[in-house]
This record gives sequence, C-alpha cells and structure tokens, in this order.
Amino acid sequence: MLFDKQDYAEDSVFKPENLLREARRQKSIPECDIPGICVLDPDGDIVEYLRRTGKASINKCWSCYHTRMYEFEHQGTTVGIVGQAVGASFAVLLAEQMFASGCELLISITSAGIILPPAGKNRFILIEQALRDEGTSHHYLPPDEPASIDPDLLDRLQPLQNEQALAVGIGKSWTTDAPYRETQSAIEQVRQRGITAVEMEAAALYAFGQARQKRVVCFAHLTNTMAQDKEDFEKGIENGSLDSLQLIGHTMSRIKQP
Repeated sequence: MLFDKQDYAEDSVFKPENLLREARRQKSIPECDIPGICVLDPDGDIVEYLRRTGKASINKCWSCYHTRMYEFEHQGTTVGIVGQAVGASFAVLLAEQMFASGCELLISITSAGIILPPAGKNRFILIEQALRDEGTSHHYLPPDEPASIDPDLLDRLQPLQNEQALAVGIGKSWTTDAPYRETQSAIEQVRQRGITAVEMEAAALYAFGQARQKRVVCFAHLTNTMAQDKEDFEKGIENGSLDSLQLIGHTMSRIKQP
C-alpha cells in the first residue's frame, strides 16, 4: 500500500500548524516566530558545544512536544538549532514544524559512513541527491522521483568545494532507516552507483523540501567506516563542532547572496 500512494498533492488532515497551536495553548507559549535559519544536529555535538561554552540559549517560541530548540548568534544572524534529531521520520517531523514556525532555511549536518572515499581530504559532502531507502520520503514524492537539493541552492553552494579550509565536496548519499542492515552486498550495490556516504535523514528531508517547496540543505560529515576499524567515529576538535559551524556560516553567506 505504501508505494501505491496516489495522493501526493492532497492536504493532510493532521497539520503541523494545528499541533503547534495546541502545544502553545497547553504550555502557555506565546505565538511568535523561531529564527529564519535553523539547523538540525542529529548527533547533538554542536548543541552540546554551544551550551557548554555559553553561546546558546533556549528559544522560547519553539512549541514542539518532543525537543528543545536553542538559538545562537552566528555572523550577526540568530540561528535556531535542534539536536539529536536522528532518522528520516523524526527529522521531517521537526522540519515540518520548523517551517510552520517561521523557519525559511533548514541546514542539516549529520554523521555518515564512508562508502566511496572522497577526493582529497574532504571531511564533508554537500549531498546533491540521496538514495531513498527509507519510508518517509515515499509519503512526499512518488517512488521513481529522485530526492535532490533544490538546483538554485546547489548552484549557490557549488563554490564551497573550492574553500580548502572547509574540506567539503559534493556527492550522493544513501539514506537508510535500518543502519544495522548495512550488509556488504548492499554496500557494494550503492558503491557501484557512485554513492559517497550512508546516513539516515537526507532523502526524506529533500523529498519534504521538494514537495513543500522549502529550502533544505543537507551535509554529511564523513566520520566512520561503519565501525569496521578501531578508533572510528572521530570527528575532530570539539567533536567536529567548530568545523560544522564554519560550514554553516559559509552556507548562510552563499545563500544570502543575491
């Protein structure tokens, strides 16, 4: 039944705006907007760094039942951030609520396993397209439609790969909702398709962005080889938070340019 859906343009009865309205009522939260730029931090390391260093505070307009949003100043702009948003369905649940609450650009930076070693010393990839091996995206787009970044956003962000300090390339990912079923045969199949990394959110976030015409950018932080080697999952100084914040800043600057 899932893959026979024909109602992609039909409105949902259950709307994020209505859920947030009731959450505000129950929690006595004022009706106000969250920052226009928001970040999903599935690992939670960026949030932890910002909190520990006193750079983040609770956003009082976020009325989600399941998470806390923090906000911080970055390059003169207030940015909202939610940590530990792991998995396609949870990431899109939050994305729906973020855009219903005033978000205009969503940036996701998630840890990813390496399928094809990237060129040079790249530690990140800007995901241009994600293989849809999860369920959430199929509620937003027909199964034969690729989940991809908006072409205008891709054009604006192409120059990031020329910034050596960012160590970012452009590539494709495999989005799975079953990380412990990353078998050798499955890995080999996606390797043959030229896929750089495996992660758990991008396909669903891009499908949501395409269907809802929302601006979504997904990065994969290449941190592991699926724990096949010892001392895997190392992300660098402050668990990669400084590098991620630098990447967020450059992304914001590129997208803001006319």
